[in-house]
Amino acid sequence: MNMKRTEISELGEFGLIEHLAKKITINSPHTLIGIGDDAAVLDARGKKILVSTDLLVEGVHFDLTYTPLKHLGYKAAVVNFSDMAAMNVLPVQITVSIAISSRFSLEAVDAFYEGILLACGRYNVDLVGGDTTSSTSGMMISVTVIGYAEEADIVYRSGAKEDDLVCVSGDLGAAYAGLLLLEREKTVFEAHPEIQPDLDGHDYVLERQLKPEARTDVVLVLKEKGIKPTSMMDISDGLASEILHICKESKVGALLYPEKIPVDPQAAGLADTFKMTPLTLALNGGEDYELLFTISQKDYEIVKDIEGISIIGHICDEASGVHLVSSDSSLLPITAQGWDSFK
Repeated sequence: MNMKRTEISELGEFGLIEHLAKKITINSPHTLIGIGDDAAVLDARGKKILVSTDLLVEGVHFDLTYTPLKHLGYKAAVVNFSDMAAMNVLPVQITVSIAISSRFSLEAVDAFYEGILLACGRYNVDLVGGDTTSSTSGMMISVTVIGYAEEADIVYRSGAKEDDLVCVSGDLGAAYAGLLLLEREKTVFEAHPEIQPDLDGHDYVLERQLKPEARTDVVLVLKEKGIKPTSMMDISDGLASEILHICKESKVGALLYPEKIPVDPQAAGLADTFKMTPLTLALNGGEDYELLFTISQKDYEIVKDIEGISIIGHICDEASGVHLVSSDSSLLPITAQGWDSFK
């Protein structure tokens, strides 16, 4: 059936903003004024304010050939929520700015913001502002996320200490496996448009790539258990890259045990298809948005029983470097081969 297409030019920039603002509700007591004035007004209530910004560019960070706009909106919000979770903080507000070319209709913009608002509703986050403009080359998205915390609750990359345990939430490698699958089917489709994509049976890895989740639940569980990580990051660029970041900022080394790294079974099953090992998917894939964190040895008895948390290694002195410990106890240096938009 023919779907109605409304040109953005029919509304103009201010009409588009008014159109989007009608869909937005404010829930947080930290939000005094949202969209509608020259600036949002936020109340820190005596806490520290945390701010992080992400820029997403079509053709670099996302491909609309296989990414539904609603999924893109959801993911654009969630990956920013994940930045707050990586600091041991919950997201409270976001601003969203977009640049779009004339190929995007009002209905397409609505689908994108539907995903944004779905994520905001799920994570109890207020959309309080942003900007819209035109683009001559596809779509660009900028999201800024804001959170609030007591200084004592914030966790940095730089706090890992010798003998701390290295932990990770969830499973790894599925998002990269999903991306490889989508890219493969795109290549087939471009060469043979009559062939339908072969995606059956791969729902989990596709969802991990197209609709990830931020592990704010882990932040809440650890707080409930009385555990404050000594350092933490989210896994956006691959486990290898992130553990190297923590070790560099903390001036320590680390030993990780491959058999303890949780790789999703569906991702592991696809690894051979793409001539990779499951460990490669986990180490170098990225976009899992799980949390990599370190804890004191004294918290071991509590953490080992938390469902969905894996202890994958320990922190050592800086001079020892960052290594995988193989089954024969030999050491394999960990190098970062994850996502780098400039390479």
